[in-house]
Amino acid sequence: MKKLFKAWNSISLVKQIIIGLVLGIILALLAPEKLAVISIFGDLFVGALKAVAPVLVLFLVTSAIAQHKHGQKTNLKAVIVMYVAGTICAGTIAVLMSFIFKLKLALPETSGTDITPPSGIAEVMQTLLNNIVSNPISALVNANYIGILAWAVLLGIALRMASPGTKNFVQDLSVAMSKIVKWVIRFAPLGVMGLVFATIADTGLKSLLSYGRIIILLVGCMLIDALIINPIIVFIATRKNPYPLVFRCIKDSGMTAFFTRSSAANIPVNMELCKALDLDEDTYSISIPLGATINMGGAAITISILTMAAVYTMGITVTIPSAIILCVLSAVSACGASGVAGGSLLLIPMATSLFGIPADIAMKVVGVGFIVGVIQDSCETALNSSVDVLFTAAADARNKRMANK
Repeated sequence: MKKLFKAWNSISLVKQIIIGLVLGIILALLAPEKLAVISIFGDLFVGALKAVAPVLVLFLVTSAIAQHKHGQKTNLKAVIVMYVAGTICAGTIAVLMSFIFKLKLALPETSGTDITPPSGIAEVMQTLLNNIVSNPISALVNANYIGILAWAVLLGIALRMASPGTKNFVQDLSVAMSKIVKWVIRFAPLGVMGLVFATIADTGLKSLLSYGRIIILLVGCMLIDALIINPIIVFIATRKNPYPLVFRCIKDSGMTAFFTRSSAANIPVNMELCKALDLDEDTYSISIPLGATINMGGAAITISILTMAAVYTMGITVTIPSAIILCVLSAVSACGASGVAGGSLLLIPMATSLFGIPADIAMKVVGVGFIVGVIQDSCETALNSSVDVLFTAAADARNKRMANK
């Protein structure tokens, strides 16, 4: 048994995850009902990541700010600029591709539902502002990362005048939480196996075939964003070949995010990757949880494409000014997606309202989003989460390049 564990641990984590993926697919196709218990591994893995991530973010950000010395530079400004630019570019690409292909939707019948989309951008912004002033305990319990960040920043600033012993204690807590994260991530192969098994056993693949074209357009735009647009942004910042870094982020961050389908759950994975890339901890301890909240290029793509598809389905003519407004609105609303229950899909009615589409039709479009969500949400999360590390690393490389001039 010891030899077996030793041989297993000698395999890289990525290869272990691939093995778990293949096993999950095979078992789901062979005996989806008899082996249903396998899905519990996925639930436990995602649950553990979601449980540890809020506490990890709180202590990492607090410790980083408390230890920050006056005059010490971080790369947060550059990271935030790239976050905003990347999200706007993603929404723009989605609108342009929709102009080219002009896809229409087969809208499903909607049954009674208790989900309520936001009425406008003001409501999205109000939700985000309310999250900022949320009770700190409530923010931790509900994984409200905007609130956690706000309290961590305030606590870190307050602790800058604390004694060295207190600062060391906070730092030790952040190190301890990082260690726990490593233990959780070691179970990623089992978690991925359970997640893949549950997805295939519950939904199968046939239900997605009728919406194949919209899935292809969604995934295609996300690939263009991941492999063309974002590398251009990184090249502008670093003046180096961006693809080794791009593929590293996709492999080590995007793969895990694809299966967990949660940017919040992938925060610990991204923290570990930033550490492995030897990035500035003062930067990534803040930029990674911030990116999980506002860096939403994948969400901007989803909102734009499904909105444009609804417009063409209703036979509405899209003017250039309205398309530009949609690009900006999708980017701004995507940044608030994590502050709204249901994420990016429930922001679609707000975007379709630009073109006068009735609410009942808009909710049918949301229904399409849930049908294709098995693939759409996975790809969207993988893109969003991997780009958090990509832009953080690019800002770090830019800072080093400027320092060497």
